[in-house]
Amino acid sequence: MNVKVIAFDADDTLWVNEPYFRDTEEKFCSMFGEYLSQHNIERELLQTEIKNLSLYGYGIKGFTLSMIEAAINITSGRLSTEATERILALGKEMLNRPVELLEDVEQVLQALQPHYRLVVATKGDLLDQERKLKKSGLAHYFHHIEIMSEKDEASYQKLIRHLDIQPQELVMIGNSLKSDILPVLQIGGHAIHVPYHTTWIHEMIDSQVEHENFKSVDRIQEVLPYLLSNN
Repeated sequence: MNVKVIAFDADDTLWVNEPYFRDTEEKFCSMFGEYLSQHNIERELLQTEIKNLSLYGYGIKGFTLSMIEAAINITSGRLSTEATERILALGKEMLNRPVELLEDVEQVLQALQPHYRLVVATKGDLLDQERKLKKSGLAHYFHHIEIMSEKDEASYQKLIRHLDIQPQELVMIGNSLKSDILPVLQIGGHAIHVPYHTTWIHEMIDSQVEHENFKSVDRIQEVLPYLLSNN
């Protein structure tokens, strides 16, 4: 490989994210158990989230708005002021959570920084992702931060142009096959999948990934022998 840049996904690759959403979803379901079963509440919320992605994008703020809309539908328009305030409080609780780094992340960044340009390539709400990066204490490792509205081929091609590299000079590391891996492989880059134990259903794919530029590891520290041996 002739890799010059290593891009890292942020949520559930560098720090914990998805479990906070699932914890909040459970609290949301418990609020409206008198109306529907937990399964049907989860389904209503998921459908509302996906419908709203093109309007709100990804992140806690959009999730909070979708919870309010789903609650209105679940209660047939009888959502109380108190329940609305509780949902808003759940969203604020998520925004105020501390950033919890995943195991070995900082050691990996320390080892790779002398050899590559490191960047963050993530999607979500701009303000929230900037906040998390600042709280994480990791910002100084990165040459560039790219916060995307969607992680698709066009977005990665834009990133590559900005970095003034060729697709084959990029390695993307992330936990989502759909967002972090497949689009990068499709434009000619390299990708390393680091699975996380909790994944949003919208990020799941059914098929297996088979590509000469693809590698999967169990833990993020396992990327080091692969990347440093090729440096």
